[in-house]
Amino acid sequence: MHYRLSADRDAPHYIAVEARLTDINTSFVELQLPAWRPGRYELQHFAKNIQRFSIVDGDGQPVSFRKTTKDRWLVKANGATELTVRYNYYALLPTPNLLNAGSSFISDTLLYINPVNLCLYAEGRIGEPCTLELAIPDNWKVACGLKRGEDTRFRAADFYELVDCPLMAAPAMQHVQYEVQDTTFHVWIQGGRRTDGEPTFDVDRLVRDFSLFSEKQIELFGEFPEPDYHFLTLILPTAYYHGVEHRNSTVLVLGPNDEGEGLYQDLLGVSSHELFHAWNIIRIRPTELLPYDFTKENYFETCFVAEGVTTYYGDLMLRQSDVFDDAAYLKELQVLLKRHFENNGQAAQSLAESSWDLWLDGYDKGVPDRKVSVYHKGAIAALILDLHIRRSTNHARSLDDVMRAMWQQYGKPFIGYRLDDYRAVTEAVAGESLDWYYDWCIFGNETLEPLLNQYLAWVGLEVVYEEATTDLPAGIRLLERNDSAGWQQRARWLGSIPGEGPHQELVSGKTVGTNVVAK
Repeated sequence: MHYRLSADRDAPHYIAVEARLTDINTSFVELQLPAWRPGRYELQHFAKNIQRFSIVDGDGQPVSFRKTTKDRWLVKANGATELTVRYNYYALLPTPNLLNAGSSFISDTLLYINPVNLCLYAEGRIGEPCTLELAIPDNWKVACGLKRGEDTRFRAADFYELVDCPLMAAPAMQHVQYEVQDTTFHVWIQGGRRTDGEPTFDVDRLVRDFSLFSEKQIELFGEFPEPDYHFLTLILPTAYYHGVEHRNSTVLVLGPNDEGEGLYQDLLGVSSHELFHAWNIIRIRPTELLPYDFTKENYFETCFVAEGVTTYYGDLMLRQSDVFDDAAYLKELQVLLKRHFENNGQAAQSLAESSWDLWLDGYDKGVPDRKVSVYHKGAIAALILDLHIRRSTNHARSLDDVMRAMWQQYGKPFIGYRLDDYRAVTEAVAGESLDWYYDWCIFGNETLEPLLNQYLAWVGLEVVYEEATTDLPAGIRLLERNDSAGWQQRARWLGSIPGEGPHQELVSGKTVGTNVVAK
């Protein structure tokens, strides 16, 4: 399939799509537009954004077709060896908050495309090569993980690669590049300038920090899956925080652009999280998602691995690489604990059930106390498992060993895993049965607080609920204990300086230290 994207001259705010299918040798062709996109496990029905739709043969003559589902068309080829499908896709979003890391957008100064939104494929030919052409001004810069041929068209080995490579094109974009081992990393920033016209982010600081956490993640797995990687970053004037992982890139949408240090900390957090996905879900993928079926829900129980473990490691890698210090890491950890225990700590569903039900209402608030966040509770479950393995082996092994084994056994050969496979790997690394862990943390719905505190105490921490004070509202607090042995264990876990003690003076007469302040 060969695609050409341009601005629709007859309908402002629409992207005109021309999809040409060649080498047809069947009487009928079925065309399918994806119903969902990887990274967000819910049906999104992209076909609702199509306004006009037509098909012609190689001579430009109309051919007969009809819709068979909401996003599928049956085409009568009538002996034609080539078909061209022309349609347009609405890409002016009604509010800035809908310009997210999984959508598409067009204006006079930006073309932002997630191909999975608007590129259809021919049934039975999804594994064939694709090309993509952009009708944009010659002076525009393009950020994309796809490679270009001599004819300037982007080339993908198949439809799966095409739709896993978003792009940004604009007359001006900031481009920052760095290298770690044999991998070249690109940070593309569109819209990231302060009101005084200066770049939002300091380049030297960005290169230093991104290099540090990228190197730490590669060190964990031993190698990077791709020869290059692209951080496609959109900075909005309004508050936003979103990222979506892709094969050799990620899209990050952040704001507001005048937030200063807070915006930079958000950039670090979401970038580290999404980079970890380059291994965990892009390659270490559940069997149920291999390959993706774009026509319907792809149910799986292990999103607590895909997203929970990644959420845990996103911030941990920032600490272990020295981008964050202990105080910055514990601040983010408290935010995570607050989000889980204050919002759905008493939910009826288990992590496995909520992973499955992402396709039902996982991204909506839903009814009270029904589901848990696979991101938040999943990260806490990962924390418990990591500390358990470290405590029982005196740090000789950790969750790092689990993820390395998952990479070697399932990610690198790209064969897919099931929940039982992940469980077997965790038990092999732990050197013991983990029935208690899976019964309580993964398949159970009991609160994690007492179990979590058993392990936090080992690293000199405690999570408590405190009533409101003159300085802080009531809520979950992460506290540092007056425990030198705990400080030593925490230093080994986080890679900090042993024996430095709590970050603020202990409160007189108490067995715990000061609060780790939340965002």
